[in-house]
Amino acid sequence: SVILPVHDAEPWLDECLGSVLQQDFEGSMELSIFNDASKDDVMMPQRVRLQHEAALRHPKSIIGCQVTREPPNSTERYTRWINQLAPDQLLTQGGGVVRVDQSLLLYRYHPSAATHSVLETTIWAHRVRFLEERALPHWATFTIWNAGRQGRRLYRSLTAGSRRKVAAFCDVDENKIRKGFYCYEDSQERPKPRIPVLHFRAARPPFVICVKLEGGLHGGHLQPGPGCQGGGGAP
Repeated sequence: SVILPVHDAEPWLDECLGSVLQQDFEGSMELSIFNDASKDDVMMPQRVRLQHEAALRHPKSIIGCQVTREPPNSTERYTRWINQLAPDQLLTQGGGVVRVDQSLLLYRYHPSAATHSVLETTIWAHRVRFLEERALPHWATFTIWNAGRQGRRLYRSLTAGSRRKVAAFCDVDENKIRKGFYCYEDSQERPKPRIPVLHFRAARPPFVICVKLEGGLHGGHLQPGPGCQGGGGAP
């Protein structure tokens, strides 16, 4: 089954439907079209066949593929990231996920795409909740890698219980490290929390790396570091 969500996609619909009809997969297929919220669907002719073959080899996994952006220079860092994740990173970041390492999907990027209608604050809130539900319960303490705006924003977004697990911020910026600590002025606690700011070489894992990415992604990106299960070393 090919499931095709569309909404206000008339300029691209003929090309999208044509790409489904031109699949080189020799089995039977059905196409289900739903009026939803997507404006960017085109498949390479071999997509169904190759992803179906991968699904037979990995029956308990979600099967993805590499993508090509149109226009080519849009969201370059994001496209490079999703296309180059190693197999162990796919498992870490999405459960049972297998990628066909060929570009089988043309993914359009344009200002009126539905992606832009999602509020940045909503995406950030989901990321923080995911972190608190999936990672933080396993850690007694952790270090936020970034003593700047994004790292402090993460700290303020955490629940009170999660904030108490923050052992330190760490950074490479000497000006931030020189201040010695971050004081959470809006806290209702007395005295107000003062979190040490350390050079990354002095910090202890596990880490949550918090950076702002370019190229069309919303807000900051939260990523548990390589030492996140109690292993040693800075990433």
